[in-house]
Amino acid sequence: MHDVRIDRLAQVLVNYSLAAQPNQLFRIVAPTAAAPLVRAVYREAMRAGTNPLMRLTLDGLDEIFFKHANDDQLSYVPQLARDEIETVDLHLSILADENTRALSGVDSKLVAKRRAAMSPISKRMMERSAEGSFRWCLTLFPTAAQAQEADMSLSDYADFVFAAGKLDHADPVAAWQAQRAEQERIIDRLKVANQIRIVGPGTDLTYAVAGRTWVNCAGDRNFPDGEVFTGPEEQKTNGFITYSFPAIYMGREVSGIRLEFVDGKVVKATADKGEDLLHSLLDMDEGARRLGEVAFGTNYGIQRFSRNILFDEKIGGTVHLALGAAYPETGCTNQSALHWDMICDLRSGGEVFADGALIHKDGKFVL
Repeated sequence: MHDVRIDRLAQVLVNYSLAAQPNQLFRIVAPTAAAPLVRAVYREAMRAGTNPLMRLTLDGLDEIFFKHANDDQLSYVPQLARDEIETVDLHLSILADENTRALSGVDSKLVAKRRAAMSPISKRMMERSAEGSFRWCLTLFPTAAQAQEADMSLSDYADFVFAAGKLDHADPVAAWQAQRAEQERIIDRLKVANQIRIVGPGTDLTYAVAGRTWVNCAGDRNFPDGEVFTGPEEQKTNGFITYSFPAIYMGREVSGIRLEFVDGKVVKATADKGEDLLHSLLDMDEGARRLGEVAFGTNYGIQRFSRNILFDEKIGGTVHLALGAAYPETGCTNQSALHWDMICDLRSGGEVFADGALIHKDGKFVL
């Protein structure tokens, strides 16, 4: 039986998140497991007058690639990929993993080399997005594998996914617009701050944001959404932070992460599990040891960890800080092939100060 929430999701993605217009070139990238949502999105894209460009993939191809790729293949970037990122107007990526651990056995150095090779494409995507000539969105279609990762049945996980996107509201777009207005109040306070300090269990970290631009995320880049973020001053992060949840990278888990920063750079990094991978990624390039993003999760419809960063970084009452590449529109210039979000839970005993004034306590803003 077809789930009408899939049609509603497609309508919101095409008409609200991407604001599709006639004659735009609309690239849709998705695995075949997401077929029900792909069909619904394609239908809405046609109704909007766009020109859909399908990029369907098969589960397991990445595993084959990394098992058999030689150095030349790892470094190869097709000219077609370079051309597309200059030509496409809209881009939608749909996650729908059938095996979330498919790359667990892949050497992280191979992954790092491939990420480095593709970094010019990612950089150009960020640049065009900041310029306003390119709109993108990332979303998820529920699968059994992802439900298992979240310790839920597939039906419960589907409910979780659709509720996180406010698709259970009579008017999801109105609900996201209301969230945008609330987040704008938060940004009004944050944009006059020069320095932010986060204090919590195992955490006392300070970063500078003077002159940086805070971005209001309310369903237009990620779906679901619910965060405000910026990029910190590159050399003014100091202190230490302990991350509350495992950080997942290409299906591999690094848990119990503790980072120490001096003048913007990670100088010490430990983890209870996956420390070798942590150090491998920190050594990917010069920018991998610096923060490219600092953010507050504001989606209080998400309250449990699901092992999927698309949802977990939005958990209301958390902060997430990404090592590596910055979004140019924030004013941060850190560049890296890495962009790795890590989450710190502030809902029990956490405090955030802006220039010494308390603005966030136990997971809630106190503006």
